[in-house]
Amino acid sequence: MFCSRCSRQLLFVAIVVGLLPAIPCLADSQARIVRLSDVQGDVRIDRNTGQGFERAFLNLPITQGAKIRTGENGMAELEFEDGSSLRLTPHTAIAVTELSLRDSGGKLSGVHLEQGMAYINFFGGADDEFDVAFARETLALKHATHVRIALGNADAVVAVFKGEANVVTPTGPVEVAKGHSASFNLSDDKHRLANDVDADPYDSWDKQQSQYQQQYSAKSYSNYSPYAYGTSDLNYYGNFFSVPGYGTLWQPYFAGAGWDPWMNGAWAFSPGMGYGWVSGYPWGWTPYHYGTWNYLPLYGWVWQPGGAWMGSNASPTFLNPPTGFVAPRAPTIPGQRVILVDRGPRLTQNGSKVEIVGKSAGLGIPRGSVRGLSQLSEQVEQRGFATTKVHSSSVPSSGWWHGGSGPHPAAGGWRGASGSGSSSHASVGHVSAGAHH
Repeated sequence: MFCSRCSRQLLFVAIVVGLLPAIPCLADSQARIVRLSDVQGDVRIDRNTGQGFERAFLNLPITQGAKIRTGENGMAELEFEDGSSLRLTPHTAIAVTELSLRDSGGKLSGVHLEQGMAYINFFGGADDEFDVAFARETLALKHATHVRIALGNADAVVAVFKGEANVVTPTGPVEVAKGHSASFNLSDDKHRLANDVDADPYDSWDKQQSQYQQQYSAKSYSNYSPYAYGTSDLNYYGNFFSVPGYGTLWQPYFAGAGWDPWMNGAWAFSPGMGYGWVSGYPWGWTPYHYGTWNYLPLYGWVWQPGGAWMGSNASPTFLNPPTGFVAPRAPTIPGQRVILVDRGPRLTQNGSKVEIVGKSAGLGIPRGSVRGLSQLSEQVEQRGFATTKVHSSSVPSSGWWHGGSGPHPAAGGWRGASGSGSSSHASVGHVSAGAHH
C-alpha cells in the first residue's frame, strides 16, 4: 500500500513539473479594457453583443475582439492605459485582436488594420508591446514610436514621425527610421524605402490631438490614478483642488447647482458582464472607473480618487448624496443593449460662437476648442451663461445623446422617465430614440 501511494505521489509531481513551462503562457490575462476616447461623425462598433455593428459613442469600453469602422466623415481615437493612442481616419476598419496583461505587468496590444489609414502614438512603457497587422505584414512596436499606416488595395505605406518602426514581412524584417517611410507591394511582398514622409491632410488632425494630450497631461495631479488615460481631459475640462479632510478632489467646469455626474450617458450591455455606465461627458472615463463621487454641500458633486480600478461593467459609486437624489440603477429590462440617459443641458452653437450654460459640465465642447474654460465657468456661475468662440475646426461629434442618434426602441432602446423622481425608472433618465443603423 505504501509503495502504491508513493508511486501515485511521484506521478502527480512529475505531471506538475511537466506542466510548469506552460504556466507563463496561461498567465496572460485578457481582462484589459481601453477607452474609445474620441468619436467624430459616422463611427460604428461591433462589441460582440450579437447585434452586429452599432453606432459608437464616446467613452465606450473597448475589449478584445471588438471591431470599429469609420464612415465617410468618421474619425475615432482609442486611448490605452499609458496614454498611447490609435487614431482612425474616415473609411477605416480595425479589429482589436489582443488586449492582454502579462505576469510582468507588460501590456500586449494587438490590432488588425483591415482597411484605411491609422495613426499610432505608442509611448513604449516597460515590457509593453503594440502590434498592428496589415495585409501579410505586422508593425511590431516595443519602443516609443509615432507612426502612420495607410493601407490601399495594392500597397501599404508606413511613415514614421518619431522613433523607429520594425515591420515583420514574409520576406524578413524591415526597419523604418524617423522621418522615413516604407511602401509595401501587397502582391509580391516587395518593399521600397524612402528618405522622407509624404504629407497627408489628416496629419494636422493627428498632430492637434497629440499636442492637446501632451499639453494637458503635463499639468499637476498626474499621479492620482494607477492609469494615465483620461488625464488630459480631466485637466482641460475641470479643476483639481484640495479640501481638508478629503485630500485631492476634482470637479468639472460648468457643473452648477443641481448637476449630478449621471445626467448624461448610457447604460451599455456587455456579454458576460451585464450593464455598465458609460458617461456622455468628454472627460468621463477615469472618474467612472476609479474613485468615488462625493457630494459636499459647499461644492456640489466632486470626484475623489482612490480605491480599486473598476472594469467595463463599472457601476456608479458615490457618498453623501443630497436630499432627494435618485440613485442611478442599472437596468433590469431583458434583451436591451444600449439605454441612453439625457437629463442635462449642453452648449448651443451659432457659427463659430457657442453659448455655455450651467449643468452642462463640458458636454459638447470639443477637445481644446474653447480657451479659458475656468474663467468661462466663473461667468456661468455668476450670469447663468457665457458666450465664446470655438477656436479649432473639428468634425462635429457623433451627438449620440441627441434625439435621432440613439438606438431605435425596437432594436434595444427604451423610452424612460424624465428623471424627475416621479417614476420607478427615474434613475435611468430620459432616453432619446432614433435610427439604430
